[in-house]
Amino acid sequence: MRRRTALGLAAALPACARAQQAPRPDTLRAIARAAGRGFGAAVRADLLASDPAYAALFAAEAELLTPEWEGKWLALQPEEGKFDFSALNAIIAFAQANRQRVRGHALLWQEAIPPWVATALAESPERARAVMEAHFSTVLNTTRAHIRDWDVVNEPIANPAGADVPQAGDNPMRDTPWFRALGPDYVEIALRAARAQDATLRLTLNEYGIEEATPDAEEKRTRLLALLRRLLDRNCPLDALGIQAHLQMRKPFDPAPFARFLEQVRVMGLAILITELDVREPDTLAADIPARDAAVAERVKLFLDTAIGAGCRTVITWGLTDRNSWLGSEPGVARPDGVATRGLPFDEALQRKPMWQAIASALRG
Repeated sequence: MRRRTALGLAAALPACARAQQAPRPDTLRAIARAAGRGFGAAVRADLLASDPAYAALFAAEAELLTPEWEGKWLALQPEEGKFDFSALNAIIAFAQANRQRVRGHALLWQEAIPPWVATALAESPERARAVMEAHFSTVLNTTRAHIRDWDVVNEPIANPAGADVPQAGDNPMRDTPWFRALGPDYVEIALRAARAQDATLRLTLNEYGIEEATPDAEEKRTRLLALLRRLLDRNCPLDALGIQAHLQMRKPFDPAPFARFLEQVRVMGLAILITELDVREPDTLAADIPARDAAVAERVKLFLDTAIGAGCRTVITWGLTDRNSWLGSEPGVARPDGVATRGLPFDEALQRKPMWQAIASALRG
């Protein structure tokens, strides 16, 4: 899935620190903590600096912060050997000021790579591996004290032929520059490279399109399980599976097959995280806001009850408010009828919606 590829620069540290406030007991952050779970959201450094209400919302509601853009390759190393951690450091400073933790997203992805990386990957496998290892070394050692969980590989599984964004052929691995440079073992190479830099970092593989009760999602779950088994059979370091959970309401959801999949993952000894939760509404959903919000909340509650019931202890939404959501701006994701999306727990005025209540109820268990 293509997301925003450009965000503003972060502001100075004092602006971030101003969002600090006393913890409130009636927030998703507090509700999750009381239940022994974690709640967080994807965040943008430019908005933390420029929008005090946005910053205050994240300070209150989220214990975990995932950089939307600031941890991706194009943000951190736009030119070979020239790293820029300013935006990511602004998020880390905000988290420190507000007693939060930061997840890393994402070391390896087929999107958000600068042109020089694509050129290097096409030169030779040796050059591709050297570029990967150099990037991992600088990023992981620079962020070691503050980020203890990284999405090492993002979206490695190919979509089946009938999916929304299909990939031609029968290869279960997504055809990416990394796959073309290093072959199907590139995921293992990346995980081993990350572990070589940090022996105690939680290594997460992150994937989407595996949630709904459709033949395409079932096939993708099968492909993902096969990859996980192969990695673990080779004693490849891997600690967790991230399930993005960009839920699509035009597709059915059945708790039973999804719960079976989660149990298969847990049997492998892997932790399960919900990493990018939001809800994509179909344009056939009535424009009536209460009805739409109720439908979104119902889907979220059913999904999270299934995930948490199967052992998931971490829930992260892809943003907190409809005001800044990619659901309203990304072509192919936004409603084609132009109706503003309502797929996150807070509306454009930063008011709680039924989806907030659904998440809170699921977190309480």
